[in-house]
Amino acid sequence: MDPEKTEPSVLDYLKARLTPWKGPAPEIPPLPEDETAPIPSVHIEDKVETGTRVLPAARWMDRIGALSLLGVIGFAMIAQVMIEPVRRNWKAALVLYVVALALLLFFLWKRTWKLPELPQATEKVYSFDILRVPLYIGLVLVLVTFLLFTGGTYNFINLLGWILTFVAITVAVWQPGETSPSLWQRFWAWIRHPEWKLSIKPWHVLVLAVLILMVFFRFYRLDQVPGEMFSDHAEKLLDVSDLMNGQYKVFFDRNTGREDFQFYLTAAVANLFGTGLTFMSLKLGTALAGLFTLPYIYRLGKEIGSRWVGLFALFLAGVAYWPNVISRVGLRFPLYPLFAAPMLFYLIRGLRRSDRNDFLKAGIALGLALHGYSPSRLLPLVVLVAVGIYLLHRQSQGKRIGVLWALVVLVLVSVVVFLPLLRYWSQNPDIFGFRAFSRLATTERAYPGPVGLIFLENLGKSLIMPFWDNNNIWVHSVTGRPALDVITAALYFIGLVLVIVRYIRKRDWVDLFLLVSIPLLMLPSILSLAFPEENPSLNRSGAAYIPIFIIAAIGLESLLASLWARVTSPGGRIAIVGLAAALLGNSANLNYDLVFHKYDEQFMAGAWNTSQIGGVIRGFAESTGDPDHAYVIPYPYWVDTRLVGINAGYPLKDYALWADQLETTLEIDTPKLFIVNPEDQAALEKLRQLYPQAREFLYDSGRDGKDFLIYSIP
Repeated sequence: MDPEKTEPSVLDYLKARLTPWKGPAPEIPPLPEDETAPIPSVHIEDKVETGTRVLPAARWMDRIGALSLLGVIGFAMIAQVMIEPVRRNWKAALVLYVVALALLLFFLWKRTWKLPELPQATEKVYSFDILRVPLYIGLVLVLVTFLLFTGGTYNFINLLGWILTFVAITVAVWQPGETSPSLWQRFWAWIRHPEWKLSIKPWHVLVLAVLILMVFFRFYRLDQVPGEMFSDHAEKLLDVSDLMNGQYKVFFDRNTGREDFQFYLTAAVANLFGTGLTFMSLKLGTALAGLFTLPYIYRLGKEIGSRWVGLFALFLAGVAYWPNVISRVGLRFPLYPLFAAPMLFYLIRGLRRSDRNDFLKAGIALGLALHGYSPSRLLPLVVLVAVGIYLLHRQSQGKRIGVLWALVVLVLVSVVVFLPLLRYWSQNPDIFGFRAFSRLATTERAYPGPVGLIFLENLGKSLIMPFWDNNNIWVHSVTGRPALDVITAALYFIGLVLVIVRYIRKRDWVDLFLLVSIPLLMLPSILSLAFPEENPSLNRSGAAYIPIFIIAAIGLESLLASLWARVTSPGGRIAIVGLAAALLGNSANLNYDLVFHKYDEQFMAGAWNTSQIGGVIRGFAESTGDPDHAYVIPYPYWVDTRLVGINAGYPLKDYALWADQLETTLEIDTPKLFIVNPEDQAALEKLRQLYPQAREFLYDSGRDGKDFLIYSIP
């Protein structure tokens, strides 16, 4: 007998219902028409009285069922509220999260909660054909270009060699016809079309509205939030100055060393927008980096979920204070997720679609990432783990050799893009690795305890960071609070449970990798073994927000889909849309407060007001004096005098004049200006002795502890 035509027995049906984790129950085929007896119509006589209206019991059951689903998000949000800094009742929060978990698992067991489906992967096999001549040329050029970068600087010859190497390798391994037309290709096809047709769909309007909101969150009050620089910014701007003066370095070794991407980006921004060597140039560059990360979060969410998952992830990541703060501070932090996002997208899509070209693109993103922010040096490990997880699952059957070949392509392309820094690394391993090893190893100080225990503690703190505490580093976080807002944290919790359950049921490698990628992308923070107090950190864990917000989006999409399936009335479905708008709108509002109020206030309370001191000197130079005869007398743990020069409009001038050098100013017969810390009584006494005729007054900064004395000599 053909097994496909065998009807399931009642026993088969009962066994399937009692073991839902093994799959859905078999369908009972209908009886033939000649054997079907007429079924009498059944009217529900039982009614429920609701004031003046009478509703069928079935409709009430649907509404009760929908409301019970809301209990999951409700209990999770209340639990997260209990963790907020003003309460910090972790025991109550734990109980409430357990209740939310129990409800969610019950609904999944009863199949009243819609478990999201992974999109179908392609069954295409890999192609092994390559163009050998370009490959051989490219491999020769790899060696030649590697040697051309011996000097550690970019010049016309080694840049040309680098470009030719990349072109040769790309031509050799590119698979023609493998990928769909790019956005650029589709744009030009539209331009060349004889009849221009522009169709705007509601979905496009929705996506555009979300993107506008994302731009708002990235650039609103960028000149004010944050409002001050600290010493790291001075180092960055000095490096940018070196670059703009013709020092085209591959690696900038000032201040323990930095990769090159931010400096070239800042120089380009300064020239393009005319902002010069300023804090704004740094912030514009990093804000753009944060913004350009978001489209790949959308694409990745769409690839492993749906367009709604992509849109929700785009929204949540766009308004969240975590990516916004690290994008605004003007340091290299957003470069980690900027390149990790496309790398993850192309890697996952390449594995799901057996597309070698996606591996090539992932290699480009990986190579660029290694030019960005030092935590990106752990991204090769993420690639290897992703491929390893894929190879261990049934989805890789018949494709394993092809995957390994595609991995070779990824590695080769990433090495080519990384080539200038690879050469520098080979010549200067100590300088190149100093910053990373100072945290990982005992370069600067001994481990404060057993290494294994420190690692486990760091791991635990990082994993609970979205729900609990992102540390006390005021520069790039809102201290002492969870990394996520209340609503996003609750959605993330739901999404985590759903992904885990889906993996248990479906055994799809994507789900396991999505979960594993979070601690992997947090490793740069977790591996701060010599300085465990620096863990967790939003900046070194920056790329982890990519899977975190996608998982949160999965939670939201699944919640709404489950409600949508339970409620069929127009009014009920309007309420579901309203619920989605309320959740997203309140998330945006909470994060607006976190970024533009709490973070702003916290940052300005911690940062020294070099902009005000610089403004005083600039006013002096433009009125009665000149920029060369204004001075700031240094005092322990006070302002960085290089920042004063930058804010005054003289970015290469350090306004420091030590107290023991004050006598040298007596010979200057022009107006002079001295800025003094009010607590520096020794410097004040000396100034009063040297310049008894001077005018002295206190500058009211409007901020506690930030006033300073102005000592003016006419």
